[in-house]
Amino acid sequence: MAKTRQGGGGAPGSGVTVRPMRGDSAEIAAVVALIRGAFAEYDGRLDPPPSAVRETAESIAALLGREHGLVAEAGGAAVGCLFLQRREGGDIYVGRVAVAREHRRGGVGRALMAAAEAEARRLGGARLTLGVRLALDSNRRFFRSLGFTEGALHAHPGYDRPTWAEMTKAIG
Repeated sequence: MAKTRQGGGGAPGSGVTVRPMRGDSAEIAAVVALIRGAFAEYDGRLDPPPSAVRETAESIAALLGREHGLVAEAGGAAVGCLFLQRREGGDIYVGRVAVAREHRRGGVGRALMAAAEAEARRLGGARLTLGVRLALDSNRRFFRSLGFTEGALHAHPGYDRPTWAEMTKAIG
């Protein structure tokens, strides 16, 4: 996958580069810190609590062994990431989308999702799928702005009410 250069991502005029994760220990540590930091604001606000705040170097290394990871960098630092997993039927699932709080609303999420779509096409995916908590209206709006549509509602194990929505985008 080629590097993707996008504008935005922090200070005015700064750029964001999205590339495949290398998976070395320093990068994995940065991704763990990024994910935990990005999801920490939801701890105590979401029921059930986000499992992302419990990621470790071992869990991210294992995830990277099964999935394709992308990292967004600005100024030489990891400011965003996500993982792509091929699912049965040809869908590409996008998970653990995280953008550092100080880099939100600067194009990092859009750059990551554009790179994810390009990578999913390269992998032969027919559509992107992801899950978004119902309580996170701004996240749902963000993905709708990228062309995703909400589909089935789901409940986390042990819950008798929906807690998250599946969102999809055809990329074929």
